Amino acid sequence: MLAPAIFGISNSGVNLAIDLLILFLVVIWLALVYWTYADARRRIADPMLIACATAASLFPFVGTLVYMIVRPPEYLEDVRERELEIQAAEARLAELGYHLCPHCDFEVEKDFLRCPNCMRKLKDPCSVCGKPLDPMWKICPFCEAEVGSPAPQPRRTRRRRETTSSEPVAATGYVDPGSASSVERGGPATT
Repeated sequence: MLAPAIFGISNSGVNLAIDLLILFLVVIWLALVYWTYADARRRIADPMLIACATAASLFPFVGTLVYMIVRPPEYLEDVRERELEIQAAEARLAELGYHLCPHCDFEVEKDFLRCPNCMRKLKDPCSVCGKPLDPMWKICPFCEAEVGSPAPQPRRTRRRRETTSSEPVAATGYVDPGSASSVERGGPATT
């Protein structure tokens, strides 16, 4: 019995070569479908997108070619490794005192209250000692004042003395040098 002729070719040698070529192309196509699936799993985190990439590769050769054009440029492992390296570098820079403004990424020092570039507030000053405070702190590590508590009122060191003259004392504390109250305060005596 004769084998059916493909493409109308009745020569058995040529027919065998065409059959092997078709088998080779089918094997290559199935290998590309598997390669697309395996590559998509290494590059894409979403299972739905992996399934779509694999389904697109079912279109012989064209689907895999389209996938190769639109696939992500990095493997997921490389992305994770790069993110870890960035975090480690940021941690090393933070240990060295290298800080960036969270708003404009300008280099600032750790004791800056405002960014010199964008003028945004970075930290609040302590109400007692004025040193910069981290927003997470509950107490000032420099003066042990509680953060958020009102500043203690400074004591007056000098009290005003009663004047014996009827002349009012100006708000600046200047008294006429010729008056008697000037002598009481230790001013120049006039004779």
